[in-house]
Amino acid sequence: MDSVDQREQEKLIMFISFPLSSIIILTNLLIIIGIACNKQLHDTPNYFFLSLLVADLCTGLALPFIPLMGLNRLLNFQSCLVVHIFPNFLFLSFLFNLVMVHYERYLCIVHPLHYSQFWVHRCFPAALLAVWIPPLLYASLPAFGWNNWNEILDTNTSHANVCDYNSREPGSRHNCSGNTNNEEDYCFYNKIFPKPFIYLEVYGLLLPAIFSILAMTGKVLWIARKQLRDICKLNRSVEHSRASEHEHSLNVRYTKCVAAVSLTFLVCWVPYIVYLHVSVMLFRGAGMRYSSLNIILSCTGIGSMAIIPIILSFANRQYTEPVRNLLMKIRTRCTRVQDLTNPT
Repeated sequence: MDSVDQREQEKLIMFISFPLSSIIILTNLLIIIGIACNKQLHDTPNYFFLSLLVADLCTGLALPFIPLMGLNRLLNFQSCLVVHIFPNFLFLSFLFNLVMVHYERYLCIVHPLHYSQFWVHRCFPAALLAVWIPPLLYASLPAFGWNNWNEILDTNTSHANVCDYNSREPGSRHNCSGNTNNEEDYCFYNKIFPKPFIYLEVYGLLLPAIFSILAMTGKVLWIARKQLRDICKLNRSVEHSRASEHEHSLNVRYTKCVAAVSLTFLVCWVPYIVYLHVSVMLFRGAGMRYSSLNIILSCTGIGSMAIIPIILSFANRQYTEPVRNLLMKIRTRCTRVQDLTNPT
């Protein structure tokens, strides 16, 4: 890749990822402070959500570094491992936390009477470790030898030896390019992540996690619809009428909920699923070039995923109540200052 093109792509990454990263970090900090300041929210379900917010905050910090994995950089082996393993671990832990939050709420809705007996509620420390330790172990596998660094280095060395041998033959016209010089110092994701590692992560961890979240959400909506029908039947049997205002309001709320879930899927999940498939296609095709389109897809796909906890936070007024109170105080003071400076 030309150095000028790489600098342009680095500028594009910072231009797209920095505003998204700043919004994600600032919003998560405000919500975390709001939960910490409200003692009524200090229970197991909110601790899971607090862990998700911390993981989302870390994802916001790692967001500018994830698209940089597709660019070649002059780094040694240890530095190359860090810049690839650490962002991958943070994003995997974020996804595991998101699955755990949905699973905990799913159990609470599907089995409300037996919720306290499940391991998620009784063994909270073990459940918390389950969303942080496995991502760390899997992301660290390249550091324990599952990488292509030595294979690519051996290939480059043998290629250089063949070129040197052919150049010594009299009358040889074999021309070897100088692209192998110091190529062992170039850091890119093909050297750190082997193809089986990528396929296992995408099709064995990421996509099953996404589909499990969608399945649990669909199950909860189906249960809510069934309960809504029972309430409507009971209401009609009592009031002896076809429909009441209360029934109409319940149907409107359910329709809004379905619309919100569908919009969240289109805005947050679809861009990331598209980014996953484009990344796999890019990884398969050795001749494909890391273009500006891939950078835009990676930034928007991961950024849209990181917005999901923020959307879930806005659905609970208790999480945003301290922030709303602070904004109301600031607004009141600004109004008082404006009234004092402009008396009528």
